[in-house]
Parts: sequence; structure tokens; C-alpha cells
Amino acid sequence: MFIKKLTLVNFRNYEGETFAFSEGVNVLSGRNAQGKTNCAEAVFYLCTGASLRIRHDRQLIRHGESCASLRAEAESRYGSVVLEADVFENKRELRVNGSKVSRTADFIGNMNSVFFSPGELRLIQDGPDERRRFLNLSISQTSRAYCTALQRYNKILEQRNNLLKERDASLILETLPVWDEQLARYAAVIVRHRREFLSKLSPLAAEAHAYLTDGAETLTLGSDREYEGGEEEIAARLVRELGGAYERDIRLGFTTVGPHRDDIKISIDGTDARGYASQGQTRTAALSLKLAEVEIFKEISGEAPVLVLDDVMSELDLPRRKKLLSRVNGIQCILTCTHSERVLYGTETNKIRIQGGRIVP
Repeated sequence: MFIKKLTLVNFRNYEGETFAFSEGVNVLSGRNAQGKTNCAEAVFYLCTGASLRIRHDRQLIRHGESCASLRAEAESRYGSVVLEADVFENKRELRVNGSKVSRTADFIGNMNSVFFSPGELRLIQDGPDERRRFLNLSISQTSRAYCTALQRYNKILEQRNNLLKERDASLILETLPVWDEQLARYAAVIVRHRREFLSKLSPLAAEAHAYLTDGAETLTLGSDREYEGGEEEIAARLVRELGGAYERDIRLGFTTVGPHRDDIKISIDGTDARGYASQGQTRTAALSLKLAEVEIFKEISGEAPVLVLDDVMSELDLPRRKKLLSRVNGIQCILTCTHSERVLYGTETNKIRIQGGRIVP
């Protein structure tokens, strides 16, 4: 899978530019704050329907404009695909091969992408929200059922939380069981997919980490909660747990049980990476997770995703830079940096220089 052309109009600091990418390594170079990361963000947005940098799409629109447009022409094993997104102040329109789609689940997954930047260190260092977001974005790209279940789960969860804030206790206790059944049904789908994903991710991440560290460290992953059985058993367990947490949920005003509270345990040499890993260890662990994610996409879809590496090389020492370049050989990589000559070491690339939101010679 690879992107041939990317066109941005009034997106971030781009007035209007078209990028022509090769199937191998593409290097976006230029000084800081010129638009390199904005281009990388656009690729990820067209793959996932979401941005890793902002919460509100209107922030993607160029200052002074009312709409931003993104368009990618890509090739996959299934043929050509054109993905388009028009972002307005209070809405957006998504299209696949010219046909408008109303659901994110119908847009995501047509072109897969793995994104890594220094900000991804949050995946190791920060709270469970970051790791759940990683799971949700990754699994949704390869499973429409997961994406749909996640959206419905979040909607029901919001309604259940609103109910818990009611002052009428009898109304709450009478209505909660209805929401519990629905919530548990979609939760079971989420839990099963995450369990299967982690079972694939864990050994692949361990192997990638051993490769990057020359076997000096051992990375292990696992879920902080174990769910046994199929979806019916998982749903039944969650219904019981939701029922047993009524008093606490009512007191706190939100739902304290479910996959929206689960986490991934990440350890280096048996020690919890969060709070104990050094900056270098954290960076290598996060990169290992992303390289493992690439391998999972290969396994599930039969082809590699587009790998976006935003300002990663400057954060790695020379041996790890060379190992990373060797690892991404054979897949499309979009890499941003300030000075391409310092990070590529003779690697054949398609070089694109950016200055002030424009492509320059």
C-alpha cells in the first residue's frame, strides 16, 4: 500500500500544494515550523479520520479560511483508492472514490497508516487514555466491526453517565439495567478484539525491541485485566460487574467498570516502564510498539501500511537510526527531518523540501 499523491488546500499552513510520493522512503525536510508535521498529520487523518494532535477538526483549517480540503490517491493490493475530506467549522464531509460516506467506520481502513513522532512517548509515560487511544486507532483500521462497536459503546456510555448524574435515585436504579445490557454487548466486542490484538502485538513488539537494543533489554506487554471466554461470557461478566458498582457509580457520577477503564501493562526487564524507564528506553519501547503495529497490518491486510515518522531520527543515536532504516526497507515511509543528509546515510529517497507551507526546490 502506498500513496501516490497528496493534495492539501487550506490545511494548516498550506494554501494549496500537491505532494508526489514514491513507494519507498520519502523525506520531507526543512526548518522547524514550516509545515512538515502538518503534511504528516494529513496522511494520518486520511487513513484514520482522526488527528493525533488536536481534538476539534476546525483547528485544521488555515487561518482566515472556512474550509480545508485533503485528498490522497493511493494504490493497494485491491486497486486504486481516492480518499477525500472537506473540513468545515462545525462539520466534515468524507468521500471514498468520490462517494460520500456518513460513518467513520466506512472511511477508516481504506488506507492504513502507522504514525510515530516524539509525542508518541506519551504512549509509555502518560495515563491509560493514551494506550487505549493507540489500541482504538490501530484496531479500527483493520476491523470495521470494532470501529462500529467502539462508537456505539461510547454513545451508550455517555448516556449512562448522564443518567448517573440524575438526582432521582429510583429512576437511576430502574433504568441502569437497560443501559448495562447494551453497554456490555458492545464492550464484549471491544474486549475480544483488544485481546486478540495484544496477543499478536506482544511478541512482535518484544522482537522489535530486542532488534533495536541488540538484545540488551526485554520488552513485555499485557492487559491489566484478563477476560476469559467468548463474547457472551465477557458480556455476562460485565453486566454483573456493572450491577455490583451501582453505589460507587452513583456516588461518583460516572461508569467505573468497562473497557474504557482498561490499560496495557508495559514492562522493560520486568520493571514497569511508566515512571521508571529512561527517556531513551521510553523512546525505544514506543518505537518498538509502532514497528510491531506495522507487522500486524501486514499480517491482517496482506500488505504494509504507510509508515509516517515525524522528526524521529533526531531523537535516535546512530546505530538505532541505521537499524530503523533497515527495518522499514520495502515499505512506503514518509519521514520528516530538518537536514535529510544527516539521517539517511546513503539511503535512496524521494526528497521534498518545505518552506513556509510550500514545496521548494
